[in-house]
Amino acid sequence: MKKYNFLQSAKNTFQIEAKAVSDLSNQLDSNFEKLCLSALESKGKLVIMGIGKSGHIGQKIAATLSSTGTKSVFIHPTEAAHGDMGLIDKEDIVILISNSGETDEIINIMPSIKRLSKLIVSISSNQMSTMAKGSDIPIVVKSEEACPLDLAPTSSTTAALAFGDALAIALLEAKGFTKDDFASSHPAGKLGKKLITRVSDLMHKGDDLPKVSKGTLLTNALLEMTEKKLGVTLVNNGNNIIGIFSDGDLRRCINNSINIDTTYIEEVMTKNFIKINSDVLAIDAAKLMEENKIFVLAVESNDDEIIGILSMHDLIQARII
Repeated sequence: MKKYNFLQSAKNTFQIEAKAVSDLSNQLDSNFEKLCLSALESKGKLVIMGIGKSGHIGQKIAATLSSTGTKSVFIHPTEAAHGDMGLIDKEDIVILISNSGETDEIINIMPSIKRLSKLIVSISSNQMSTMAKGSDIPIVVKSEEACPLDLAPTSSTTAALAFGDALAIALLEAKGFTKDDFASSHPAGKLGKKLITRVSDLMHKGDDLPKVSKGTLLTNALLEMTEKKLGVTLVNNGNNIIGIFSDGDLRRCINNSINIDTTYIEEVMTKNFIKINSDVLAIDAAKLMEENKIFVLAVESNDDEIIGILSMHDLIQARII
């Protein structure tokens, strides 16, 4: 068998599909803005429809829209013709996806869709197609297929997928969609945990909190650190936390030949330590640690009172990082 250059073939495909996505910027016109404004003003949902590969792309677009704050569902055109049309409401915007714009299963149900919905949006490569002419907002997306036979949907589906992402992000930004909003629709899995777990959920507090008073000898402070197993202790003067002493501070003491039996904790503690509010997301605490190259944070309440300790180990154990 003749040796074939698989790597070059793959690179050619990447180049063709990358160009298809890049060209979208020049193809978008005022109709995209009409679609976005209509979606923002709509009291209904976005209904996505497509057959075959376009149907698979439509399902992904609907899922992305739903997870980023825009109500959306996918309805298969064949199922719609056999009862699922009842899912479409008067306030809904229906987005039809067909590269040719002549898919029979879609064309046949367009009169019913027009009667039941608020608007019809089409995404096709032919502005003169039946689907484009019959829609209220025709979106034209043209691309060269990566398939050398010009048969298998390749670049056209990639472009449609990118268009769906662009729509979802444009609506997300316009709505001011936040991390907290995203978390509410992603409660499970590692992603959900990152978006809903706060510092207060992981911090050590109460009796688990290592703490010594000003005037404590360093050797006794080390015993407190060892007992609480956090590699750090807070230092208080009455009701006020005046410093923190960590493993890093201990290493510096050893390097400087500090006598732990005669040195008081306030002489070697870190006075200007980094704090974080208990309501902050744990993932943001991890970023703060990484930026400052530290492994523990003092946690404060909304009243600026130190109420806990959070360590890098806590974040790793909770699978935040």
